[in-house]
Amino acid sequence: MSEPRSTSRPRHRRSRTALALGVPLALTAAGTLAYGTDLGVLGSTAQEASAAIPAWASATADGFASVNSLGQNGTYGGRDGKTVTVKTQAELEKYATAAEPYVIVVAGAITMNPVGKEIKVRSDKTIVGQGTSGHIVGGGFFLGQGVHNVIIRNLTIRDAYQGIWNDKDHDFDAIQMDGAHHVWIDHNDLRHMADGLIDVRKDSTNVTVSWNKLSDNNKTFGIGWTENVKTDITIHHNWIRETEQRNPSTDNAAHAHLYNNFLEDAPGTDIKSSYGNYSRGRTKMVLENSLFKGIRNPVIKDSGAAVVQRGNSFSGTSGRNESGGTAFDPKAYYPYTLDKAADLPSVLKAGAGPRASIGTTASAKSTTASIKAAAATTLTVAQDGSGQYRTVQAAVDAVPANNPSRVVIAVKPGTYRELVKVPSNKPHVTIEGTGGSRKDTTIVYNNASGTPKPGGGTYGTSGSATVAVQADDFQARNLTISNDFNEARNQSLNGHQAVALRTAADRVFLDGVIVSGDQDTLLLDTASKDRLGRVYVRNSYVIGNVDFIFGRATAVVDRSVITLKKRWNGTSAGYITAPSTAANRKGILIANSTVNGDVSNGSFYLGRPWHAGGDASLDPQTTVRNTNLSAAIKSTPWTDMSGFSWKDDRFAEYGNYGAGAGPASSNRPHLSDAQAANQEVADWLAGWTPSAS
Repeated sequence: MSEPRSTSRPRHRRSRTALALGVPLALTAAGTLAYGTDLGVLGSTAQEASAAIPAWASATADGFASVNSLGQNGTYGGRDGKTVTVKTQAELEKYATAAEPYVIVVAGAITMNPVGKEIKVRSDKTIVGQGTSGHIVGGGFFLGQGVHNVIIRNLTIRDAYQGIWNDKDHDFDAIQMDGAHHVWIDHNDLRHMADGLIDVRKDSTNVTVSWNKLSDNNKTFGIGWTENVKTDITIHHNWIRETEQRNPSTDNAAHAHLYNNFLEDAPGTDIKSSYGNYSRGRTKMVLENSLFKGIRNPVIKDSGAAVVQRGNSFSGTSGRNESGGTAFDPKAYYPYTLDKAADLPSVLKAGAGPRASIGTTASAKSTTASIKAAAATTLTVAQDGSGQYRTVQAAVDAVPANNPSRVVIAVKPGTYRELVKVPSNKPHVTIEGTGGSRKDTTIVYNNASGTPKPGGGTYGTSGSATVAVQADDFQARNLTISNDFNEARNQSLNGHQAVALRTAADRVFLDGVIVSGDQDTLLLDTASKDRLGRVYVRNSYVIGNVDFIFGRATAVVDRSVITLKKRWNGTSAGYITAPSTAANRKGILIANSTVNGDVSNGSFYLGRPWHAGGDASLDPQTTVRNTNLSAAIKSTPWTDMSGFSWKDDRFAEYGNYGAGAGPASSNRPHLSDAQAANQEVADWLAGWTPSAS
């Protein structure tokens, strides 16, 4: 990493991929749920929490709700806002209808007045039940036109039923959306409502419905009410039982992906199913590995609709079971993993519905201990002296050597012009901004490779980093890390590489951050050539122009935005990735992301191979998949570097789209479906499931 590099000669770079916090590529069993423990939201009604955000509040959606579209990059709800606990309808309405983001924890049962009241939720909200105690009784939620980035989790919504089956006069739904987008409905228990349990209407799109119990109702789940064909929806791992119709009914959906759902009509009950999954209008539906038990007409379709069935199982069913037409490949949009249909009864009976581990501490008895633990392991930084330390480095210095458990450094809003180093003997450190936005807290410095050091010599590329991380299990979130070295004013300086963040460690999790610079912004390194260094970057922004995501780490950039910048002289030209991967290791994976920026069309390469120090034994790798590429990307997106041909290394694409995407050719290799199946996020992370802590 000490090899000098300049913009005047070829060099290096690479790409990215995706994973959801606490919800990996797919939740394959109840045992895989990784919500983690948290310090909870304790105290009085509607109390606002300023402590570090718990793991469950940082979880993000999978499926179509994770796809970048309509200006929204994935679904993460109110993660960037304050956390509040509510116990009354008035408090719930206050925060759910607020303009700013909130994580709203429902602690106890809230009975709606009047019956059937649907609270009009605004954008950027997470509404979550505290353990299994969060109930909405006799009402629900409404998401109107343009509302986006909403998560509804871990709630029981029930009992708006008014005594008339198929009630036409009381349109009381648990969750209704009209023209909303990027919504995640997860781990809820929805039952016994007057009308529908879930209605996804009027061009609502980018919706994922996962791990819910839907029961004891006439109309379960309606999708459509539009002549347009726009809705993209994922429905997986739901237990639908004792419901009559709309299980779901899907009308004019552009892409409906249903997998691993268990539809059950038990004998001897009053409720009889009339049909199961219905593909209506011009819907294109992919239906995989679902189990239908005792359902009449389990799968039906209109003449103009499509249903592609794979791996489904039918037990005691009768009537219509139809398929036909062509649909789509869900893996072109996002990664997922299928459970066997036969395993669904045990998987969903154990894993669907509200979880005790989401939205609450393990038990009431642990409340005091948890608060004490939080105080012991959270260090606060504030420039104005209101924290324990005035600089981030001072807080890092205060972390005990070889600390065995997580230490959170909570940094209050402000611009901290300093160098920060987290040494290898201080693992389990989290640096977290406490502001409402990742822009509120900034760590910035302006060293470059050629900047003279006080003791002589220059910093070199790796030494120029504003923040340098050498400790395993490091996390950063909700802040900006920047190198603002001014190339225009330092043209005489030899060496303009200026790193914002360097990691040289394993299990590094960067969540909801901005990493900003020009040349060599984000250096993803390892402690040594023979050491594994896994890095997972999620829901973040990486900004630069030359080789600005580079190094030898096994790194995933997932559900993020890669912003291309012009150079110091106003020209457009650059390289995104420069991997220097060791042989038999995985390099850089960019997935489910967006590449954009105010630069000229056809001016940027996706990457080039960096054989650091001329090491021919390296085997650089970048894979870019399921990513929206702007017109800035060249039609031949890979190039050589320092005498090494990219064609001798590992550079490929899969499932990309947008103006900068292009067909496969000898100069633009695409992975086959079989190859892509082995180049997903889980393959990169190799048994590590990142979770916030």
